[in-house]
Amino acid sequence: MKQVVFALIMLLSFPAWAQKPIVVPLWPNGAPNSNGLTGTEEDLNGGRVANVVNPTITIYPAAKPCGMAIIACPGGGYARLAMNHEGHDMAAWMNTMGITYVVLKYRMPNGHKEVPLSDAQQAIRLVRQQAADYGINPHRVGIMGASAGGHLAASLATLYSSEESRPDFQILLYPVISMMQGITHAGSRKNLLGEHPTPELERSYSLENRVTSQTPPAFIVLSSDDRSVPPLNSIDYYLALQKAGVPVSMHIYPIGGHGWGFRDNFTYKRLWTAELEKWLMNL
Repeated sequence: MKQVVFALIMLLSFPAWAQKPIVVPLWPNGAPNSNGLTGTEEDLNGGRVANVVNPTITIYPAAKPCGMAIIACPGGGYARLAMNHEGHDMAAWMNTMGITYVVLKYRMPNGHKEVPLSDAQQAIRLVRQQAADYGINPHRVGIMGASAGGHLAASLATLYSSEESRPDFQILLYPVISMMQGITHAGSRKNLLGEHPTPELERSYSLENRVTSQTPPAFIVLSSDDRSVPPLNSIDYYLALQKAGVPVSMHIYPIGGHGWGFRDNFTYKRLWTAELEKWLMNL
């Protein structure tokens, strides 16, 4: 009970002691690839954005850093980004734990499947390069993602190109994992792989197939009644991680549907956040 009261006090007092967030361009000298999108970014309702042409990371430094950093990938079906409840809204909570929190605003694939992953890899490289500036241990940098952002986070955890871009842990909220019909989220699949991907491409981006013993530890949370992204996505990924000997914790709540993120109206918010806090403390 004392811990709950303390956390509430810290959250309420956050504006008084928080450090100002820092927005950093992801590719200051230009990205090495293009998704073909031009024009201006679109602000949609509900804190969502679309047509991201200038990807960034927003860094929320912890006042008393514990050495850990988490990079969040908001979801949105690989068409848009839910920047608030799956991104920025978690900053105060993360900072109370001493975690430097980073929100990634990444580009959509738009027919170029490699683009989101290249942005995620650049984000973790930048965080590690600037680790000393924020009191971060470069070996305690994790990736977090919700829905399609969970697919991106799990892609980084399984398809990383180097040790520099390999996350040290992964946190997945109701993630899209598979690209196989009948299991996947149809919109995410279409936006990432196109209308008619080959079977080889489907299998390659079905991340339950890409788990190895080198995949980082995972925390997975979802609702049993999710009608947008079938729970089988998380379950198959959990089983693959377990088979490979990768430490994994999964929490499935009976109701809640999809897309709750850090919203207060999710019945089990206090439970999943408390479980994640305990998991992070024991990494």
